[in-house]
Formats: sequence, C-alpha cells, structure tokens
Amino acid sequence: MPVKALYEYEFPSADRAELFGDDQLVYVHWDGNPLFCSAACFRVPQAMPFGEFVAQIVAPWAGSDPDFDPAAVRDWRLFDEPLAADDIRSLHDLGIGHKALLHFSA
Repeated sequence: MPVKALYEYEFPSADRAELFGDDQLVYVHWDGNPLFCSAACFRVPQAMPFGEFVAQIVAPWAGSDPDFDPAAVRDWRLFDEPLAADDIRSLHDLGIGHKALLHFSA
C-alpha cells in the first residue's frame, strides 16, 4: 500500500554505499530452508574472494542449522540470475555489489 507523506521527505539512506568505504552489504538467502525464512545481511569487503566469503561468512551462518553440509552448497544465484561462482575472484569482480542478494541451495 503506498504511503502519502504530508511534507517533503528528503533524508539520505543510512545504508548507502558511500558510507561503507571499501566494504559493502551483501544479503544471503538459503533457498528452501525453513530455519532461515529470510536473507541474512553481512558487511564484507568488496575485494574479498568469493571462496573466502563462503568459508568465513556463509558457512558459519548456515552452520547454525545442524543439517548444513558445506560440500552440498550449489546453484548460486545473484538476484535471480545464475552466478558462475569462482572461489578466487573477488565479490566485486563477480558483479556482487552493495546490497546484492545471493541465493544458494544445499
């Protein structure tokens, strides 16, 4: 439902990219997992290699589900497009930008 403001609303977003320097926010969603009903948000360096991102950020988060198997992670998508995950390329080089949404299946 749209909201109509009664006055001019001119406030910059508190999570805009320029406030994060070399870091960015990345959302991660484990598709089909009932324990994680929505995406989690992580602040990570843009230059972080994808493999390091998965090992240091995604695996500990997803590991809170006792059924998580890191070897079973597959089908990475950036928003709704398939992502050719390359462990040595940086998030930035893979096109994963500020406030991007990554999905995976396991």
